[in-house]
Amino acid sequence: MSINRRSKNITEGVARAPNRSMYYAMGYTEGDFGKPMIGVANGHSTITPCNSGLQRLADAAVDALKAAGANPQIFGTPTISDGMAMGTEGMKYSLVSREVISDCVETCVGGQWMDGVLVIGGCDKNMPGGMMGILRANVPAIYVYGGTILPGRYKGQDLNIVSVFEAVGQFSAGKMSEEDFCQIERRAIPGSGSCGGMYTANTMSSAFEALGMSLPFSSTMANVEDPIMAHTQDAARALVEAVKLNLKPRDIVTKQALENAVAVIMATGGSTNAVLHFLAIAHAAEVPWTIDDFERVRKNVPVLCDLKPSGQYLAVDLHRAGGIPAVMKVLLDAGLLHGDCMTITGKTVAQNLADVPPLRADQNVIRAIDKPMYAEGHLAILKGNLSPEGCVAKITGLKNPVITGPARVFDDEQSALAAIMANKIVAGDVMVLRYLGPKGGPGMPEMLAPTGALIGQGLGESVGLITDGRFSGGTWGMVVGHVAPEAYAGGLISLVHEGDSITIDSRQLLLQLNVDDAEIARRRTAWVQPKPRYTRGVLSKFARNASSASTGAVLDGD
Repeated sequence: MSINRRSKNITEGVARAPNRSMYYAMGYTEGDFGKPMIGVANGHSTITPCNSGLQRLADAAVDALKAAGANPQIFGTPTISDGMAMGTEGMKYSLVSREVISDCVETCVGGQWMDGVLVIGGCDKNMPGGMMGILRANVPAIYVYGGTILPGRYKGQDLNIVSVFEAVGQFSAGKMSEEDFCQIERRAIPGSGSCGGMYTANTMSSAFEALGMSLPFSSTMANVEDPIMAHTQDAARALVEAVKLNLKPRDIVTKQALENAVAVIMATGGSTNAVLHFLAIAHAAEVPWTIDDFERVRKNVPVLCDLKPSGQYLAVDLHRAGGIPAVMKVLLDAGLLHGDCMTITGKTVAQNLADVPPLRADQNVIRAIDKPMYAEGHLAILKGNLSPEGCVAKITGLKNPVITGPARVFDDEQSALAAIMANKIVAGDVMVLRYLGPKGGPGMPEMLAPTGALIGQGLGESVGLITDGRFSGGTWGMVVGHVAPEAYAGGLISLVHEGDSITIDSRQLLLQLNVDDAEIARRRTAWVQPKPRYTRGVLSKFARNASSASTGAVLDGD
């Protein structure tokens, strides 16, 4: 809808003149009012390297939109650096920022009656936040990922952000020199781009490509390499065509498209956060989707990619091996994708993949369907008395995905990390980190600091850790997150005592507190909900309104 056509929906004359005058003030001419107005939601900031390289992409998009006959309108979206906030009070704002970003996109597109929107983002919550805003606004839209980071390098080894968190554990355990620790800290992040493994940012970008809301090959490019500029301009042109066709996000994001996205998440070994975010994305799209749907897809889709955190390679290696289209082609040929789903290109998934060649023999990043890393997906949904609504375990890379041990209980992340650093956690323990859920945290902070420290100390496979908080996409080990109901809401995790026996069994999909029902009932009678940690501001609003993690921790739920 052009501004000219849009003006017919309001009172002509007096009402129309101020509307147009505001645009004249920005340099519009009479001929501009027949052009589509395209929003450019620009996530550029100098807060984090994930977003510090986005401005040139926004500039490229603006140039391409103008050349394609559209009027670009730039507006900003905020970001929180998960890597910088990790382990601090600032981490509580990370998931909150997903909602703020989605509100920004919806508000600007709706308030300015935009005809389409191109969203550019880099850090973890930019992706789901932007997509949720896109789906709420439901005008033609495309997502442009800002690109991944190149690896750092030290002593012949590739480095990434998780290398630093694991080095903390190694250094504290006396397994690393101070010089090596400091060099890893300095060299792990060599420039702009999002964290390099199949962590949350790259997981979500890959899933958006599979969903059909980003262009093929766009999700694994490096931010600092030149091809990403041309790809951004291609995305802008594709969006203008989508506006002409009136091809809207909810025409693309169907239940079958969600299944495609989740299949790619499983095949690539993606982040546990994808479960939370795709529950929220499905909610924004008003597509029926539950936590049990992830388990349904997981059982049918193997892990095909050897990617960090549990594998060897980074996203740039995946791109050089053929990118997400190569992964999707393997899945499509095996009957594990819906090839008839529409995409933002105006073509179906099958049409987009028609010319993608077979897997190259000179790469080891992507496996053939009959030689997978693992026969089933890696993001298992566990249930049991500790999490009747479900929780998420990343089960790849574990020699024995079963543990029963004594509970080591912590009501915050900092005391748990201190116990690890003081060598008070030993093999066989099951750490319980609670009051860290959507309401209790509030904001469901990530636990990369304690899990990274466990890995660094060599305890990643021998110590269990359960939490009603989240994990970084860089986390791996015997870990279970998103336990629901959360402790603050009176979930059973709130009633665990030090020394209780807990079983994590990824084979039976079980998370169980081994305490008899009578004792649990006695504890429940004595339990008192803690006072809220925040009573004003954005964290308080999030805590009051957030739904359970099992439904995506959304703020506009039923």
